Amino acid sequence: MTAWDIDRRRLIQGSLALSGLGLAGCTTMGPRRGFGRPNTVGLAADDIPPPLAPVRAHADRLFDITVCLRPFRAKGPRIETEQIGDTLVVHNYGHGGSGWSLSWGSANLAIQKALVNSPNQVAVIGCGVIGLTSAIMAQRAGCAVTIYARDLLPQTRSARATGSWTPDSRISLRDEAGPQFGELWEQMARFSFKTYRQYLGLPGTPVEWTDRYTLSDIPPEQARAEAEVQKPGDLVFGQYSDRIADLTPRAQDLPEGATPFPVKYVSRSESMQFNIADYGHTLMTDFFTAGGKFVRKEFHAPHDLTQLKEKVVINCPGYAAREWWNDNSIVPVRGQIQWLIPQPEVNYGFYYNGVSILSRRDGIVVQDLNGGDMRGYNNSRELADRAEADHAVGVIAELYSRFRV
Repeated sequence: MTAWDIDRRRLIQGSLALSGLGLAGCTTMGPRRGFGRPNTVGLAADDIPPPLAPVRAHADRLFDITVCLRPFRAKGPRIETEQIGDTLVVHNYGHGGSGWSLSWGSANLAIQKALVNSPNQVAVIGCGVIGLTSAIMAQRAGCAVTIYARDLLPQTRSARATGSWTPDSRISLRDEAGPQFGELWEQMARFSFKTYRQYLGLPGTPVEWTDRYTLSDIPPEQARAEAEVQKPGDLVFGQYSDRIADLTPRAQDLPEGATPFPVKYVSRSESMQFNIADYGHTLMTDFFTAGGKFVRKEFHAPHDLTQLKEKVVINCPGYAAREWWNDNSIVPVRGQIQWLIPQPEVNYGFYYNGVSILSRRDGIVVQDLNGGDMRGYNNSRELADRAEADHAVGVIAELYSRFRV
């Protein structure tokens, strides 16, 4: 018997042993909740969903609960100039839940206004995502930039965001933004989207595309109709995503049984996400590598800006504008995130029964969205709610208890 015959015999025996192990497992380990062969009838080969690892959704795997107050303005972000003494102030704040998504486009608009005076030096107030991207854009325009803020990015409210590409999340009220805001929003969204291309594929995966699933026990049309029911006095946020439909992949309805999710209706799309720990570190590195400076400083009144050596200031205080700029147009929209221990094998997100998850490199984000877009509106309570966390984790734990593996 040759060496080839021996190797071939071992290969065949190994394959039979593995097949037998599968059958034996069914008899010695008790009945399995077998997913079996997925139902992929009608799907093209490239549309067949990949294997999905389950989330270990247990309350004892919660390692953090964070709360963020989104800086919402009914008319949309404030991107305009104001002269205070000899200082030109360019405001750039009030992005609601769209700060990360619109940051580059918003910064581009602010920089255009700042460059009217052809400054060599620019000050930026705030080191959240809006401040940091504004600073980098000013550097790219040839300015020496100093950021003045109380905190660096990891300590700001920006660091507590979900990390999804949601450019029209709580960005304006439909009846107050005005007909021209849609064009401005589209300009910001498209510029930002194109800029994120520069951060795809970098070490640490600061920006990436992942699959998202929408799960429902009732027909999608019925679910949408129920979600759109308004009560008297309800505020309606502006929706602009149709303006950039060419940038985002279409949602695809999947046959029942095509995924391990134990629901009748499943649709899948892809969405861009920001792994904020990596992405934030990348932005900070870019800023300091380009010669940027950071000065830890607090401001208490607008006139304080005239004491800075820079006479062009880009003002990006986020929610803090409500207090130190006395801007009551800023309304808090509270959001809470439950953090489950990271699972590298989970590389997707989903929405089910009012709860969403998004797997990031630094943890699995779980959010209770019951109550719709108005959840948290005008709620400034920046304290963690354990009951909310337990409910959200409980919803996905129940779902995965029926997961077909």
